[in-house]
Amino acid sequence: MDTKELLKKVRQIEIKTKRRTNNLFLGEYHSSFKGRGMTFSEVRPYAIGDDVRSIDWNKTAQYSQPYVKTFEEERELSLILLVDISASQNFGTRKQLKKETVAEICASLAFSALANNDKVGLILFSDEVELFLPPAKGRFHALRIIRELIEFEPKNAQTNLNKALKFLLQTQKRKSIVFILSDFTENNYAKSLNAAARQHDITGIRVYDEKEEILPDIGIVQFRDVETGVLQIVNTSSKSVRNQHKVFYEKVRIQFKNNFNTAGADSLSIKTDDDYIKKLLHYFKHHHTT
Repeated sequence: MDTKELLKKVRQIEIKTKRRTNNLFLGEYHSSFKGRGMTFSEVRPYAIGDDVRSIDWNKTAQYSQPYVKTFEEERELSLILLVDISASQNFGTRKQLKKETVAEICASLAFSALANNDKVGLILFSDEVELFLPPAKGRFHALRIIRELIEFEPKNAQTNLNKALKFLLQTQKRKSIVFILSDFTENNYAKSLNAAARQHDITGIRVYDEKEEILPDIGIVQFRDVETGVLQIVNTSSKSVRNQHKVFYEKVRIQFKNNFNTAGADSLSIKTDDDYIKKLLHYFKHHHTT
């Protein structure tokens, strides 16, 4: 993709996602995630209904009438996008590739965070962490994130979420909002996910293509695993082979949900041809930090 085409694609994603998030999310993102705590705002005269525990006794004694301290939420948070860029993301038979859906979801989340004055960071991983953009603010930073999601060429093809989660814990010491975007076909990350969920507010988003979970009956075919490069002859006319394929992806779906439930983290699944904005809106309406 040349520079002109890349900039055009980045701009298209910015326009599409900003318009839809502005129209639909409203205050849902803000209300879904609480800040780090309450910070002092001001002292004012006591009014009927104020909590007596907020009385500032020094000011009350000084002015011979009750005064109270007021506090406001310390809003600023960091949103971390932890994104799988392994070879399996280059699959898509419907509206677009999995990685293109992931890029649009990430753009929607990034612009929602920035609109709420939160920082946004990016971690791209295969079986290694391949890129880390520390959390920052601003439109140009958001556009850099979109650009990397579109054009970054991974060095490795395989997936290791376990390593990515360990990197997250090493680099993000303060509690952050973390969205993990992957197809979650590997399952070696449960222990690291549990540890990360104790420190951060974690949500897993499984992005998948409906057709990859259904093996069509097209006879004997040679398949190549895009992550390992292994070639295999498969008789797709065999009902038992097609059932095994279906069972594998059903297991992936169940393991994904169970792993996040066990960790006390949220999860949702989005197909490449889903209206992901509506799914995110539903998620925000039902997600509230404690």
